Amino acid sequence: MKSATPKVLHAICGRSLVGHVVAASRELDPEHLVVVVGHAREQVRAHLAEVDPAVRTAVQDEQLGTGHAVRMGLEELAADGIALDGTVIVVCGDTPLLTGETLGRLSDTHAADKNAVTVLSAEVPDATGYGRIVRDEVTGAVTAIVEHKDADDAQRGIREINSGVFAFDAKLLVEALGQVRTDNSQGEEYLTDVLGIVRAAGHRVGAAVADDHREILGINNRVQLAEARRLLNERLLERAMLAGVTVVDPASTWVDVSVEFEPDAVVHPGTQLLGATRVGGGAEVGPHSRITDTVVGAGAVVSFAVAEGARIGDGANVGPYAYLRPGTDLGSKSKAGTYVEMKNASIGEGTKVPHLSYVGDATIGEYSNIGAASVFVNYDGEAKHHTTVGSHCKTGSDNMFVAPVTIGDGAYTAAGSVITKDVPPGSLAVARGQQRNIEGWVARKRPGSAAAQAAAAARQESEGER
Repeated sequence: MKSATPKVLHAICGRSLVGHVVAASRELDPEHLVVVVGHAREQVRAHLAEVDPAVRTAVQDEQLGTGHAVRMGLEELAADGIALDGTVIVVCGDTPLLTGETLGRLSDTHAADKNAVTVLSAEVPDATGYGRIVRDEVTGAVTAIVEHKDADDAQRGIREINSGVFAFDAKLLVEALGQVRTDNSQGEEYLTDVLGIVRAAGHRVGAAVADDHREILGINNRVQLAEARRLLNERLLERAMLAGVTVVDPASTWVDVSVEFEPDAVVHPGTQLLGATRVGGGAEVGPHSRITDTVVGAGAVVSFAVAEGARIGDGANVGPYAYLRPGTDLGSKSKAGTYVEMKNASIGEGTKVPHLSYVGDATIGEYSNIGAASVFVNYDGEAKHHTTVGSHCKTGSDNMFVAPVTIGDGAYTAAGSVITKDVPPGSLAVARGQQRNIEGWVARKRPGSAAAQAAAAARQESEGER
């Protein structure tokens, strides 16, 4: 990956690669779930503790192959006195497109066919780099899995490949791992050698073919990471559209796995919906918006906007070019308009902040109107302070509200005012200097200028009209 971040911690669609695999595995409701870690183990362990605290980890100090990795996982359980019985499913930590449904079919096939080992296989257009599934020409039974580096020309022509995902009989797996040798081109313990060992002992080996070969795609570089992201995004958008969501341009729309929709939501082009975002029925989001960890209420409209950790009420209107920062709570039918930024602000029902304003650390009541170019001055250089504006207030354009300050219900403030004192309910606050006109200043200070000439012409025209 050419990255300081461990491969399995690279993320697509709001979840790490290993996080996707853990989530798919959890759908089987396993009795034990063990992740084998090696490189950057502390980072991986810390991440797993956040996304699934119940996951166990086992350490593979030396990278001695897939068979060795599985053995480390089994020994972790054995060290706690856990004697395995039943089915062990082995998956790879870099296959984010693998689904719980496919793992379930693998497990069901393994049980129904009474196999000792069942491999999840797939037919791929290009099998380069993958282990090939070798079958008996007569019975079709799996006889071996041959790694690409060890395959002959005939075997390299096989297009059915090993996904690296297996179902094993637990007791037979433990026995067979003790017999795995390292006499191969890599000098490693291949997990695939277990198939030959159990088959030689007279046990049945089978395969379950994945419906879609793309599910088993592994990630080894940024190109593959981007391709997996595209495929998963298509899957998520298809699911949303089949559930009643309109996605105008799926090619330019990106969503995370944790995003939720209600029917009749509309997503316009160029939109990213990330994290724990939920879009209500009939809401329209986009175009060109990035919405993260935000609730968008039913019938709300959000366009050309960025929202993070916000709540947008039913029928509210946001944008264009608005920025809702964490803690913003827009009431129903409210508005955060053009070039409006909000942070830690509660906006009441029907209240409008139409344009060119900053509202930070504030509470505004119902059906108030905040004039253009207003600033809630919340920071004194050391601490943040709160401003309260009541209901049915009308504040003038170019107002500064120097917190802490309270504007009472039904109050007005004059344009250009700097409000530093509380305004009682129903009052008009005027806090600006008196205007003074200095007659003839331009003629005296800028003689001969275009402004002086225009002023003189206007004066002559006015005198002529008299």
